[in-house]
Amino acid sequence: MKILKRILLSALVLVTLLAALLLAMKDKITLGAEAYLYGYPLVIMETTRIQSAKYIGPENQLRMVRQFPNAQFKDVVRPNVDTLYTTAFISMKEGPWVFDMPANDKRYELMPFMDAWTNVFASPGTRTSGNQSATYLLASPKWDGQVPKGMTLLKSPTDMVWLIGRTQTNGTADFATVHELQNRLRLTKWPTPENSASAITDSKRDAKPDWQVSLEPSLPPVAQMKALSTPEFFNRLMQLMVSNPASTEDAPLIERLAQLEIKPGQAVHLSWSNALSFSLGRWIANQRVMKALNTKAQDGSWSYPPLNLGRYGTDYNMRAAVAMVGLGANLPEDAMYPNTALDHQGKALNGQHRYRLHFAANSLPPVKAFWSITAYGADEYLIDNPIQRFALGDRDPLVFNADGSLDIWIQASPPDQKEAAANWLPVQRGAPFLLNARLYWPEDKALNGQWKMPVVERLN
Repeated sequence: MKILKRILLSALVLVTLLAALLLAMKDKITLGAEAYLYGYPLVIMETTRIQSAKYIGPENQLRMVRQFPNAQFKDVVRPNVDTLYTTAFISMKEGPWVFDMPANDKRYELMPFMDAWTNVFASPGTRTSGNQSATYLLASPKWDGQVPKGMTLLKSPTDMVWLIGRTQTNGTADFATVHELQNRLRLTKWPTPENSASAITDSKRDAKPDWQVSLEPSLPPVAQMKALSTPEFFNRLMQLMVSNPASTEDAPLIERLAQLEIKPGQAVHLSWSNALSFSLGRWIANQRVMKALNTKAQDGSWSYPPLNLGRYGTDYNMRAAVAMVGLGANLPEDAMYPNTALDHQGKALNGQHRYRLHFAANSLPPVKAFWSITAYGADEYLIDNPIQRFALGDRDPLVFNADGSLDIWIQASPPDQKEAAANWLPVQRGAPFLLNARLYWPEDKALNGQWKMPVVERLN
């Protein structure tokens, strides 16, 4: 009898210990998931910076993209054919820097600066600066010098900064005009060094597509992130946080990590149980993000990105999700991106059918700049077609109906009526596709939900 009691007591103790271990692991799994989503944007920004230096050009120099992508372009999902890009990764450790934007009354211009956590901390351009010239002093978070007269201070919260500028481009015939506008932008060291002339010349270098820069295979940053082991991910995160510190709002999560000796600037040594817990948490976090991203409206309506894009605060889940599928998102007041893959019946869009997108009179996308609608294949790349038309928008010679309404025809073959061909957005026959609208400088009624995109009507 005593032996049985001892066995039962031992079993009870063992069960209690296992329950405590599972409870402790549960808490660590949850923490691992939260910390992974928290740190993902910073780590992928560094991965992208390194990739950019290898395939596009050195940091601290403006790089101009001079042409639109085509259907063979597979480097970035959902590329746009509305703007030409001016980009640069900029190190605040080597600054301050002066960014000059000459007067521009020809095209809508947007030059957002992102910190290392993917928050947009400044958005110079037509919306904020008008058409007048402007000069900005871009400085580190610790810089406390005197701002020169005629300059506006842009202080970055982090040492890593990414400029992803866009200039409105009205088709391929507009390249020459936009190239001229791009060439006038300047990024120079401050105070101006003796070799300032070469610095200005360097700033005008063109960004070349990956296939023109290197014959080495280019593994996209997202794929590189997936290949990182969990300990390596957190080691990179903690090292990056030295120069790109957490905000004061992040203190609760940082304190919880510190209890496991995971601290900025220190090497991360995870015990086997912590490594297992964090790996499980990372897997769960990825699954939840992908599920959320793949959840579409079932009524055929369009999906609208949240209004906290570019300034996420403590919404770590949203910040990570955007970094995974759309790194470099603009502020909503600069650009909105409604999208859909469903028709008005809630069925998947497919090139075996014909569709109509009908805008009632006076119900076109409300913008202060311009709008477009782009078709993408299921792989989220541009769809090859005989007329090489990938998007339609208000800069195209669209044909309106007598009552002022507008029909856009989305189908694999040209419309029967000759005048409707101007409003034809080609897709691939028998293949699924999706639509992405872009509203540049949207009006308030688009931002607050008073205006919505019309449903995609299936015709056959």
